Amino acid sequence: MNHLASPHGAPPHDAPPIRTALLGFGLSGRVFHAPFLEASDAFVLSVIVTGDPGRQAEARRLHPDARILATPAELFEAPGDIDLVVIGTPPASHFGLALAAIQAGIAVLVDKPFAVTTAEGEQLITLADERGVPLTVFQNRRFDADYLTVKKLVDDGRLAGVTRFESRFEGFKPEGARAWKADATIAEGGGILFDLGTHVIDQALQLFGPAEVAYSEVATRHPRSSAPDDAFLVLQHASGVTSHLWMNSLAAQPGARFRVLTPQTAYTKWGLDGQEAALKGGALPGDDGFGAEPPSTWGVLGVESANGDGPQPVAPERGDYAGFYRLLGEALATGGPLPVDPRDALRVIGLIEEVHRTKLDRGEPGEAAEQPNA
Repeated sequence: MNHLASPHGAPPHDAPPIRTALLGFGLSGRVFHAPFLEASDAFVLSVIVTGDPGRQAEARRLHPDARILATPAELFEAPGDIDLVVIGTPPASHFGLALAAIQAGIAVLVDKPFAVTTAEGEQLITLADERGVPLTVFQNRRFDADYLTVKKLVDDGRLAGVTRFESRFEGFKPEGARAWKADATIAEGGGILFDLGTHVIDQALQLFGPAEVAYSEVATRHPRSSAPDDAFLVLQHASGVTSHLWMNSLAAQPGARFRVLTPQTAYTKWGLDGQEAALKGGALPGDDGFGAEPPSTWGVLGVESANGDGPQPVAPERGDYAGFYRLLGEALATGGPLPVDPRDALRVIGLIEEVHRTKLDRGEPGEAAEQPNA
């Protein structure tokens, strides 16, 4: 990291952009990372690594100033001009690629799940700490408009004394998951818990603190799925809050995105944050209205009443995926806190492993031979 501050250093004067290599140019790299790297003055997208000829051509078209490489090995053979590696490849590759970057002394941003076992995650964190290499995880859903709104309502006391937190991340994909997701096993980081679950569990822990799994249901519904695509968890937080978390890719009628109950009031929000859909539709982070939710999707706060004086709409916070990269740029320039502590991600992986172990202990159908901790 030639021009980045040391972990305890002061921000460099007129620091040049953070030279970034993006590994993978599928949905994650193309939609969730590259547009934000290009939109930020703090970064320059120097290298894109993808072995797929079609994606190489697309990368050259969208990012003509980036150098295109076919394999990570080509990057790590001579990484002297790279300050940050962003890993947007399938989960089974995360550990090896992150390990290579840390060993090369390059700051690392890893997609969720940043490892597929706690043992791998602990190894990455330990090595990064020993070598003073920044390591963070792309929990972009901490910057969803709906989550930021719930967080604000909790923080400012309008949702004081929460007793139950309900969170659903559901969609309807009767055609099944795209190629690698359909084929990936639990041992390879496949399945809905390692996908959507890493977001909803992380959000619950961020809002209400440490928790244990009190109950779980995990199932594989689609005939093409190699790992669970339907899950329900109950988390019991040390703070006293109970979280009910749903993840499902075959929900033809999704439930409320959030429902938060207190002894005095409640908040309900329908519909997913719109940033992902906007990005897939070609929107860019700097576009007018990006991250803003239309009034038709606002959540409501209050108590149902027979006299008509019921729950009232709450103007939401603005979704801000760019905020992740803004915080990352500041952290790498100053040595300050990273946007996501990898230990947070490690706790999420630990809960997912517990759910998968419980499934095996109950004798339910599963991948016993392939379970990471079986």
